[in-house]
Amino acid sequence: MRMPAHRARLIAWIALATLFVQQALDVWLRSAPWIVWLAVLVPLVIFLPGMLRDNLRSYLWLCFVSLLYFMRLVVALFARPDSVLSITGMVAVVILFTSSMFYVRWRARELRAATDQHRQDDTP
Repeated sequence: MRMPAHRARLIAWIALATLFVQQALDVWLRSAPWIVWLAVLVPLVIFLPGMLRDNLRSYLWLCFVSLLYFMRLVVALFARPDSVLSITGMVAVVILFTSSMFYVRWRARELRAATDQHRQDDTP
């Protein structure tokens, strides 16, 4: 992995962890039942195996799911504009979406270039 893709992947992991902690704190502070905990946190955890295997589709689907958190956080920010927890979540979800999209783009280019190079090396 070259530097931009590696950096984007690291930033995506940090943003995912931040969003997970923010969502867990938000649910905990509201004293929500266990079903709400599952509904809020499982969609974030479900992508971890694919992300660990460097599956680009997992990063793409994480981007789509992060848009749901974005919508939820926009509503929360309109309700409580001074909430540090909601602001933190909004920053985390925007960074998660952006870094994941850039990672997929840059990593796909790297993989495509490696495949092209391999094909050129095999051609007599």
